[in-house]
Amino acid sequence: MTLISPSLFALGRSANDAPPRHLGTRYNTEGQFLSEPGNTVVSHVAAGSPSEAAVLAVRDRVMAMPEAGQFAFTHPSSLHMTIFQGIIEHRRKLPYWPADMPLDTPIEVMTAHYRERLAHFAPLEQFRARVTEITPTGLALEGDGAADRACLKAWRDAFAEAFGYRHPDHDDYQFHITYAYPVDWLDDAALPRWQAMLDEQLAFLREQAPVIALDPPAFCSFEDMNHFEELIVFSERPAIKEQK
Repeated sequence: MTLISPSLFALGRSANDAPPRHLGTRYNTEGQFLSEPGNTVVSHVAAGSPSEAAVLAVRDRVMAMPEAGQFAFTHPSSLHMTIFQGIIEHRRKLPYWPADMPLDTPIEVMTAHYRERLAHFAPLEQFRARVTEITPTGLALEGDGAADRACLKAWRDAFAEAFGYRHPDHDDYQFHITYAYPVDWLDDAALPRWQAMLDEQLAFLREQAPVIALDPPAFCSFEDMNHFEELIVFSERPAIKEQK
């Protein structure tokens, strides 16, 4: 008997009595992404790296499943690990928004505000991350070692000061790389097949990319989940990019 992981079971029909949370605001039933502007700090998966090739191979395998049409897949170039959640259009409330800025402030004004605040942000040490689980919607990650996990916590704490808020999950945030969102829940009968595939892909990814190659954290703006435009890259010397 195949044991179904909690993360996969959560995408099953019997575990849900309502549509997926972001359906209708982040993407539609055709799997098309909708306008949902905001900003964030992410580390993109390093383009052209063996890690990117391995992650894309996993994504391709998920897309080959018979039920893949029940998911909306993001563009491959958007692959990233979120370091700190910025603000977003459909989450204008405390504590997901700085208390010193009106909740109706336009997103572009908020992004300009944070560009100024982060212009002299002192980069911290770089870190390594590894995959701990694969789900139909992406990868779960953690720091590769204790020092990496402490480093990631330090980055998040520093950004919390700069952004002016802490989400309720600040201290136990689950790092992840998302490549899909559910449009419809999986039938329970399909879950064992999915679990077997996900287990195989986790073994594959751990062999091909035991550590995921990530770019330095970058402050980004976005209009939807398909592209995250880097505005400031927090390397040893912050690189402030020209605004388009």
